[in-house]
Amino acid sequence: MDYRHKPLDVAILGATGAVGQRFIQLLDGHPWFSVVELVASDRSAGRSYAQAARWVLSGNAPEEVAGREVLPLDADLQSRIVFSALPSDVAKTVEWRLAEAGHIVCSNASAYRMAPDVPILLPEINADHAALINVQRQNHGWTTGGLATNSNCTSAPVAMALAPLRPFGIQAAQVVSMQAVSGAGYPGVPSLDIIDNVVPFIGGEEPKVEAEPRKMLGTLAGDHIEMLDCVMSATCTRVPVLDGHMVAVSVRFADSVSEDAIIAAWENFTGPEPVPGLPSAPPQPVVVRSEPDRPQTRRDRDTGGGMATVVGRLRPCPVMGGWKFLAMAHNTVRGAAGCSILNAELLVERGYV
Repeated sequence: MDYRHKPLDVAILGATGAVGQRFIQLLDGHPWFSVVELVASDRSAGRSYAQAARWVLSGNAPEEVAGREVLPLDADLQSRIVFSALPSDVAKTVEWRLAEAGHIVCSNASAYRMAPDVPILLPEINADHAALINVQRQNHGWTTGGLATNSNCTSAPVAMALAPLRPFGIQAAQVVSMQAVSGAGYPGVPSLDIIDNVVPFIGGEEPKVEAEPRKMLGTLAGDHIEMLDCVMSATCTRVPVLDGHMVAVSVRFADSVSEDAIIAAWENFTGPEPVPGLPSAPPQPVVVRSEPDRPQTRRDRDTGGGMATVVGRLRPCPVMGGWKFLAMAHNTVRGAAGCSILNAELLVERGYV
């Protein structure tokens, strides 16, 4: 479907924050969507976007957005598609109200990720989970509304790297994350805590990384998702990197798997139709680096426009009895705003909008 001649109007919740700004940046010039409504907290509402937002990304806010008035959280929005970068506690109320009012909400918040009838979409690996929108409409009496989430920013590269390996029978996975400071939002982690340091705790992160990939890699079973039947263990750390989350993954399979088979699975992996042709889809979802010192966050986070997961350092794992590797993705693009935009593109193409 082509919206170049008449883009769909979209709104952004939490538009002044770091992820909200990433939404604005990625949607600038988008062929299907046009940002017409910006929503933020009471301290920003009523001001122009340029006055309300301290732009923290490269360049400047697009001119057509800079002068637009910021709306309050209780505004009566007109856009059919709403992107949410709200904190989870606020999202729980606002997102539901908007879905109930008939909007399609594509959320970066965690409030509804584990709800039985809400999909955590990573379109290359689970585009069929979008059918839960119909379940929501049946369950809640919504005629045109719906709610879809994207994953935690660390769960995204874990799920994307493991998705091509599902045919080998994933039994267990251990994950250690090295997460960029931008994952904490702006202003991130105080400099006296993160410079010359690694912080071995991120509140609430490890349960998400242990549960969300299993849901994303699970199977649509009528009105719910049957989680992938595997054991996952996570340790999450914050490191002095600006953007890009790296994960060290050890995985055990049901059967013996060769190195060549794993690499071939990664290199040949692609999403189902219509995902590869969507505007925000990367040319190759999983990119394999053969160098002994790759992936690296600074060198690889913008691969595929920031939407690809880069994997490397594949080698046997004597502890798990399987294989271990590194995977990384841009946390505010694939792990946040970029994935929500791709989710919206999928929902439009599948006729939910």
